[in-house]
Amino acid sequence: MTSEEVLLEKFKILPANRQQEILDFAEFLEAKEAVKKPRRNLYGVLADLNVNITEEDFREVRREIWQNFPREQFFEEETK
Repeated sequence: MTSEEVLLEKFKILPANRQQEILDFAEFLEAKEAVKKPRRNLYGVLADLNVNITEEDFREVRREIWQNFPREQFFEEETK
């Protein structure tokens, strides 16, 4: 008797709610084995849009983000 036949016999014996659990688990295993497409990097995603983001653009955004960061608060706590 093959493993497929044994599994089918055991599956038939179980109540409907347990059968559903087995089906859910089989779908989970199937999804786990699926080949995942590699993610494209940011430059690849923007390539179609003809957007050029330079290193200087990144530096400028970082400066804007961090310019109002309350540094004094953290440096005061370190000296206490």
